[in-house]
Amino acid sequence: MSLMRSIATVGGFTMLSRVTGFARDILIAGTLGAGTVADAFFVAFKFPNLFRRLFAEGAFAAAFVPLFAATLEKEGRAEAKLFAERAFTLLALVVAGLTAVMMIIMPWAMYAFAPGFTEVPGKRELAVELARITFPYLLFISLCSLLSGVLNALGKFAAAAATPILLNLSLIGALLGLTAFTETPGHALAWGTAIAGVLQFAWLMVAARKLGMLPRFVRPTLSPRIRVLLTRIVPVAFGAGLYQINLLVDTILASLVSDGAVSYLYYADRVNQLPLGVIGVAVGTALLPLLARQIAAGNEVAAAQSQNRAIEFALLLTLPAMAGLMVLAGPIITVLFERGAFSAADATATAGALAAFSVGLPAYVLVKVLAPGFFAREDTRTPVRIAAVALVANVVLNLILMQVLGHVGIALATALSACLNAGLLLWLLIKRGHFVWDRRLRRRLPRMVLATGLMAGAVWGMVQAAKVWLPVFGHAPIGALVLVACIGVALVVYFGAALGLGAVQRNDLTFLARRRGPPPSAPPQSGPPPSGNAG
Repeated sequence: MSLMRSIATVGGFTMLSRVTGFARDILIAGTLGAGTVADAFFVAFKFPNLFRRLFAEGAFAAAFVPLFAATLEKEGRAEAKLFAERAFTLLALVVAGLTAVMMIIMPWAMYAFAPGFTEVPGKRELAVELARITFPYLLFISLCSLLSGVLNALGKFAAAAATPILLNLSLIGALLGLTAFTETPGHALAWGTAIAGVLQFAWLMVAARKLGMLPRFVRPTLSPRIRVLLTRIVPVAFGAGLYQINLLVDTILASLVSDGAVSYLYYADRVNQLPLGVIGVAVGTALLPLLARQIAAGNEVAAAQSQNRAIEFALLLTLPAMAGLMVLAGPIITVLFERGAFSAADATATAGALAAFSVGLPAYVLVKVLAPGFFAREDTRTPVRIAAVALVANVVLNLILMQVLGHVGIALATALSACLNAGLLLWLLIKRGHFVWDRRLRRRLPRMVLATGLMAGAVWGMVQAAKVWLPVFGHAPIGALVLVACIGVALVVYFGAALGLGAVQRNDLTFLARRRGPPPSAPPQSGPPPSGNAG
């Protein structure tokens, strides 16, 4: 059960990151609201993060981690470290060049990224200024991604999983400490983003150094393994690029819908990212190096079992999360954000986007769980083709649904295209014989769905009663207490029903007490993943 322990390690730190992220976003919402400065900062913040996901978390990580894990498994730490150093140097040179170019052409790039900003005087210029401040973040966070891949392949998940906490604390500190010295709060947040990149990079350098795996800059060399890395990066980069084009299309269209639409989608997505990050990112992060090592060792049986358990764990938590966000979208947004510059109308608009985003939550998570089934087998092309189909579907659905539902249609289109993406990934894995539903998963999945339905009904009843007898949502702290009560009832009903129906067993919930697997340096005998603690 080391896979579950690794997931719990990543998920636990990701949960802490999301909690500090909510504190950050509550502070931003109360200070900036959902107007011009907020829209400009969110676009400036998305710009380096878009390229980060393309170069680092997308293409580079998906291509690098299986190669590094296989090198570690077959040739040992010394050769794996040399490969990491060459990859580190290559990534630093490419991203540094991209950063410099983008900062120069930012005024023209903003026309493409947020064309609707030209309708509001000064809004595009503000976005350009803030983006130039935030963009160096891309260089440091890209290098962080490589260091995270090294640590994860060694079975050390905690340090990498904790890095987003530093970003949140940096932004909170900047908003509280720099706003008085900057032109707008958006400028303070932009500087906080740049500072966070330096802090995150330094944090992971220390973690890698403790393990004796800190990459050094070396002379750029196109070794055979680096050539393989580049060959695999190209299709994954194209696929990651397609996903980022999805986000770009959403931002472009949102900027055309109304002033504030970009912010509505941002705040809604931040809430939706809680279960996605805690579950989806945690499972995907733990699963990829595990599958890569099991497959490299020729243990397909263990790999199949790992993927079944990962899907089971992901759906056990994301199905109720989806239902809970749909039913509680209004109360959640009201309690979290409706204060200061963030009005009741802003809360209503954001809640609609959250309910739409949550429709695709299980699919978002399944994409994170299913994609490693291809990447670990060194197939980087198939997910690209599927991403291309999902991109076309997203654009078409966006253009149709935004005409009727406005910014909510944009969120719903994103959710539906994610469902298509996950469905195609699963279908191809089954068709190729790389995934077979085992008896345990086939038995438990319908029971999870039934337990989710019972939970949703109970929470919906509580919400309706609260609206009639206790109309306090939005009137802190009583509204917050009512929301907590609803969430508490949801947890009790869902896990009670899941246990009663057999969707989960009691011993499944006690995996953290079990023995750890062998250390990463030991060759796996039956496919256990490496230990999940860091440092």
